[in-house]
Amino acid sequence: MDSKPSDEAGELAGKPPLPVKIVVAGGFGVGKTTTVSVISEIPLLTTEAAMTEVAAEIDRTGHVPQKTTTTVALDFGCITIDEEIKLYLFGTPGQDRFGFMWQDLTQGALGALVIVDTRRLEDCYAAVDYFEHHDIPFVVAANRFHGKLEHHLEDVRWALAVSEETPLISFDARQRRSVRDALLSVLHMSLARAEYPR
Repeated sequence: MDSKPSDEAGELAGKPPLPVKIVVAGGFGVGKTTTVSVISEIPLLTTEAAMTEVAAEIDRTGHVPQKTTTTVALDFGCITIDEEIKLYLFGTPGQDRFGFMWQDLTQGALGALVIVDTRRLEDCYAAVDYFEHHDIPFVVAANRFHGKLEHHLEDVRWALAVSEETPLISFDARQRRSVRDALLSVLHMSLARAEYPR
């Protein structure tokens, strides 16, 4: 009897999942660290540092007065989607002064989740511009602070001037299932674009 099919099945079963890099980006205090930490199956690797009074003024903490730390390099976590795919999540710093790190953090990324706080849309213009300029597929995700959005999603799309091709969703960075669904949106969109490039 030919055992080749079972041998192939055994090889597939023992094969590690495909590593996929996803970047989690956005302005200061939009929920990037929370997003990565709530979904990661490993302890979050973060470079959070205490904010000084000077930094708090520069970073305009008015809408997030409870925020006392900030990411100065990256957040890192991972989540196994299934037997075939494992997502490696790289959260970027949100402040303009750390923008020089983005080139390294986005190298090799399949796609990005750009998180938006609808109370201060202007803080995410830089992230949207970056991924459009570098032709990296991305999903815009409006974080539901206190369970609500300040603007309707179509108004957010208009304000950010993102095309209809760019998925625009809402999610809650504190809820694991909501974060999972947001990341799956990035994965599906990025894989589809890789298979059928524009």
